[in-house]
Amino acid sequence: QVQVVESGGGLVQAGGSLRLSCAGSGNFFGLRSMGWYRQAPGKQRELVATITSGGSTNYADSVKGRFTISRDNAKNTVYLQMNSLKPEDTAVYYCKADLVFGAYWGQGTQVTVSS
Repeated sequence: QVQVVESGGGLVQAGGSLRLSCAGSGNFFGLRSMGWYRQAPGKQRELVATITSGGSTNYADSVKGRFTISRDNAKNTVYLQMNSLKPEDTAVYYCKADLVFGAYWGQGTQVTVSS
């Protein structure tokens, strides 16, 4: 059984930083990529950043230069370092693991950026 669990969300002032973690457990054989997505109230879930098993990264234009995704393959863990946070970054952040045999989502962690 594959599980992913997010942590690290919270309340921060604009301009501040947070680091999110996503820990995976279970059978991660055939991992293609892991990534972060977010969903703000009244909006659709959107991609924030992804990292493939080979280390290639992809970022939403809105977070380029501010957010950094990284991974620890040995721990099946992915991180999202978020700097220069803006109120519009406020959302529930979800971790997703894409494996050959399916995709698995975490429960999400709330990030709130106050102005």
